[in-house]
Amino acid sequence: MLPNLKWAKGAAGLVWALAITNLTGLTKSAQAAETVVVRKGPFTASFNVADLKTIAETGKVPPALQSYANTLSAEKRGKILAALKTKVPLNVVAISNLLNTRIGSTILADLATITPRKDAAGVQALRAALVLGAKDPAGLSIISFIESYPSQRLNIDLDRAFEVMGSLNTPFWQTQRFMAAIAPQLTPREIQLNLPFDPSQPGTASVQVLSLNLNDSQRQRTIPVDLYSSAGATAEKPVIIFSHGLGSDRTELRYLAEHLASHGYVIAVVEHIGSNSTQVNTALAGGSLLQPDEFLNRPKDISFTLDELEKLNLSAGPFQGKLATDNVMVIGYSMGGGTALSIAGGELQIASVKQRCQSDLVRLSPGVGLQCIAGGLPENTYQLYDPRIKRAMAMNPISSIIFGETGLSKVQVPTLIVTGSADKTTPALSEQILGFSKLPAPKWLVGFVGGTHLSIKDPAATIDQTTKPNTVLTGGELIGDQAASVRNYIKAISLAMAAQLTADADDYAIFLTSDYAQYASTQAIPIRLVTELPAEAEAVVQTVLQNESP
Repeated sequence: MLPNLKWAKGAAGLVWALAITNLTGLTKSAQAAETVVVRKGPFTASFNVADLKTIAETGKVPPALQSYANTLSAEKRGKILAALKTKVPLNVVAISNLLNTRIGSTILADLATITPRKDAAGVQALRAALVLGAKDPAGLSIISFIESYPSQRLNIDLDRAFEVMGSLNTPFWQTQRFMAAIAPQLTPREIQLNLPFDPSQPGTASVQVLSLNLNDSQRQRTIPVDLYSSAGATAEKPVIIFSHGLGSDRTELRYLAEHLASHGYVIAVVEHIGSNSTQVNTALAGGSLLQPDEFLNRPKDISFTLDELEKLNLSAGPFQGKLATDNVMVIGYSMGGGTALSIAGGELQIASVKQRCQSDLVRLSPGVGLQCIAGGLPENTYQLYDPRIKRAMAMNPISSIIFGETGLSKVQVPTLIVTGSADKTTPALSEQILGFSKLPAPKWLVGFVGGTHLSIKDPAATIDQTTKPNTVLTGGELIGDQAASVRNYIKAISLAMAAQLTADADDYAIFLTSDYAQYASTQAIPIRLVTELPAEAEAVVQTVLQNESP
């Protein structure tokens, strides 16, 4: 008999991690687990599901488990109770579609090794338990998962459980080890700067927004676009085009579009209909989340939008002669960051995607999992560079496998990469830092120490995050007022990047320096900027990558 309930806690935590990330649809089994059997090496402990349910419902430990509970501290008992009580509402049909793909089946096969069976039905049993548990009106929980498992006994291999738990979102944990190792290099310096002005403050011009619905008949694709502009707009300043993240829309960076427009720039905010919020909502209702060709359609959306803006520039109207469509800066966020790198010259290397996404997918971050979808493209490489793009800014981009080993070396323009050390979705080390080292100069890497994936988004676009559970894959976002300094710096550095394509380049150059990054830092969120990875950091990167376990 196992004399310590913390092993059971580990198993429960694992089941929870599985439950919140993996579902598919089957019919209700006549059987349901009544006993959880936890094995660690030669030791075994059995727990009655009814007793675990009593703990979840009442917070009280039944007599049968009291001896185990007495071995735990009050803090550990509290954590177990919180895990048992947690319920997450999930859409069964949408995740069912995901897990019926090659990627989803591979993930399920990895996870099923935790719950060994004598028959070969481990994957099917896991699917059934997850979907039926998710049908609980209150949401998926550890208890609803166990009660839905199609066998009287649920066996958990704790050694394997710990192995899988330790490897969930491996790129995120690698980033944390990297940050810990370079912490001495992040020591702040006293910065005294005599700045000519504050680039985070709005300009003097009043901003107007014009909404367009462009139609690319060749691709049979509608492209909604919001044009932000002001009376100060002239062709002496570049057009700036935005690309949003997966499941979002053209309002996610509204504050930034308004800021740049107030300084006389014209901002074209594109919405990608194959990967916007409407598409994801359709997927949640039972549709397909994302088609592989969306990785090609997004850059093409931008090129088509520029084609239409060229026509607008030549036509009578408020934008005549004011759109510098041959002098463009692209700003992309998350999946849109990958889009920005692609249209700036980065070569999509699909062969590397197919190779990386064959197995062991349970270790991946959400951002890498997204890139695996591109493995469905038929060719091995794609070059989508548009020569009208003169500068690129990729914020929290995906990049680790979609550009392969050499794809980012093909980028044709000066590029600024933004990253956050606490980003779980597109972890900094794998998605931005390693990619940055492959970019040609001139280039800049901006790091928000403690910044998360959603820190740069408009507060109106992150309201729903306050109720999200904090897991190894999602939640824990630094947003709203807490991330105000992040958004202020993004406004400043975006304006400085755009100004490098104007006659005012020298006036804004100071804002693209490490000194200004430190000057703009706060105690809560330090900011660092480099133009090359220091040799010490490069060495740490290699050390971290050689150690795959968190």
